[in-house]
Amino acid sequence: MRTLSSAVLISAALVWLVCVHAHAHGQDTRHVTEPRIPASCIVLTARLVSQGAALADSDESKPDTSRIQQAMDRCKPGQAVELKSGAGHDAFLAVALPAQAPQNGSGAAVLHPSEQERSPGAPVLRPADYRPYVDTFQQQEREATGKLYQGEGGEDSWAWMLREIPWFDASDKQFEEMYYFRWYAWKKHLVKAPGGYIITEWLPKPEMTDGSYGALPDAAPFHIAEARWLRDPEIAEDDARYWFSPGVDSHKYSDALAATVRDLTLANGDRALATSLLPAMKANYKLWEDTQQDGDGLFWSIDTRDAMEKSISGDGYRPTLNSYMYGDARAIAAMAAAAGDAQTAAEFNRKADTLRTLIEARLWNPKDQFYEVISPAADSGIRQQKKFVDPGTVMQFSGVREQIGYIPWIFDIPATAHDVAWKQLFDPEGFDGKYGATTAERRSPHFRFASSDQCTWNGPAWPFAMTQTLTALAAYEDQPAPSVMSHADYYKLFSRYVLSQHRTLENGAVIDWIDEDLDADTDEWIAKDMLIAKKSPQVGRGNYYNHSGFADPLITGLIGLRPRADGRIELRPLLPAGQWSYFAIDALPYHHHLLTVLWDATGTRYHQGKGMTLLVDGRRVASRKDLGVLEVEVK
Repeated sequence: MRTLSSAVLISAALVWLVCVHAHAHGQDTRHVTEPRIPASCIVLTARLVSQGAALADSDESKPDTSRIQQAMDRCKPGQAVELKSGAGHDAFLAVALPAQAPQNGSGAAVLHPSEQERSPGAPVLRPADYRPYVDTFQQQEREATGKLYQGEGGEDSWAWMLREIPWFDASDKQFEEMYYFRWYAWKKHLVKAPGGYIITEWLPKPEMTDGSYGALPDAAPFHIAEARWLRDPEIAEDDARYWFSPGVDSHKYSDALAATVRDLTLANGDRALATSLLPAMKANYKLWEDTQQDGDGLFWSIDTRDAMEKSISGDGYRPTLNSYMYGDARAIAAMAAAAGDAQTAAEFNRKADTLRTLIEARLWNPKDQFYEVISPAADSGIRQQKKFVDPGTVMQFSGVREQIGYIPWIFDIPATAHDVAWKQLFDPEGFDGKYGATTAERRSPHFRFASSDQCTWNGPAWPFAMTQTLTALAAYEDQPAPSVMSHADYYKLFSRYVLSQHRTLENGAVIDWIDEDLDADTDEWIAKDMLIAKKSPQVGRGNYYNHSGFADPLITGLIGLRPRADGRIELRPLLPAGQWSYFAIDALPYHHHLLTVLWDATGTRYHQGKGMTLLVDGRRVASRKDLGVLEVEVK
């Protein structure tokens, strides 16, 4: 521990940072009025703990400068950012505040709002270059839906994107356009509720009396994974806290929320969030054990509660919830260890070890060489559920390969010998589809069985499943062992995902679109078309459906940023060599820094030299001539 000289340690007690116009301090009129506390625009909660006039050495690498400036940028002149204490944290660390920043009457630094077209921390790309995308999306939305919905609160989409998102540039303009479209669609689902931010799946439903705006937990891991790359860390953290709040039903659908919190903290470096949620995460895990774990150690689930209704395999011990519970156990163990709770870490590592053994022994079908659903035991708790559909067997494999069999790879569960399962991904009789992988293998006699339900998992492609499989494949290809898949395979799958997210309007115009399930051969949105044919009052329910991810697999997979708990930045791009002549991700928040990752085959696009380059806070820290692994320690 040492006292601070080149940084400002700010007590969180009664501090407001006031926004002023750039010229507001140019003349001293000496007109004195009674001091008045300005209206708060944003409230930031402290993450650090002061020790007198100092911080622990470990906290000196966690400056709050960026999030304070970002908060100031969001306020109008005359409004203030309020700094408050909470949960035992009472300090903010501001490093290298602008030298020209004046002081207000209380001694707090006064920072200035950004100019309208300026995006903080983007040293390479010009955000204004990408505004035409948003103008086009708004025009297309009016054509497709007859109106323009900016989300609850009505903030303009471009203004929000300018403030929040990392900027992306690529020689493949289909990927580039889709990146901005997905953020355009995502913003519609962001709600600032009284208790903090909530991210919804369907378009927000303010009429919900429980204050949830219709938020559901099944896609919450995707929502938080996307939000962890926004400049305002409160968006992802608020949503994570929401799902562990008393009275919120996070068990309405299966999910891996503890693993999601762990992944969030690996990206933003905020251990305090994990520590504060640790008791709730342990209680949440126990509730799953008490309600859906049988005596044999496996967890049962009904396919509908996996958000995968009308599947071929049906109900039982599924690779979904069992993988999620393994992932949660490992995550809780890791977060407990980081918090100094060795007992909890050991307990949950044991749970994970046991469950991994069961998944490998029970859910791997050696005949099909795939992870499959098993029918429940005779005394399973699932047999007491009203929605349970009895397959007529006990502890028998369903005998059908489904895309959910790739989920174990997300959490590094499978043995190396099981990588043979990946050969089914592009098999014409397996999951191969022009517009994405099918959710069930084509060779099954029950593939796309007749159903009056709009949402079926018996063969259609789902963006939800594509996100999971892209994440699983990235994790698999990141392993040191020889792979049966290649970077070209990953790119092929991702390209099909981009290709699928379109819609043809009645006038023949093709627009960017995201909805529910789709035909993997024709790219027709199945649920939408069925609702229109039925003249259902639910027509339009899937508009801009927030049930999948895009930015996160692009950042962590294609570009290859692998979030870590330590101070190293690790890049392992899965983009095949020679596929793109250039790409950039700019102003990407990571561990209290802003990263810029560049690939420029000729050096003429970004003028930072040929090859791959990493900038941290605008400073060049690493480079290489070809597209490949980059690792660097950042203090």
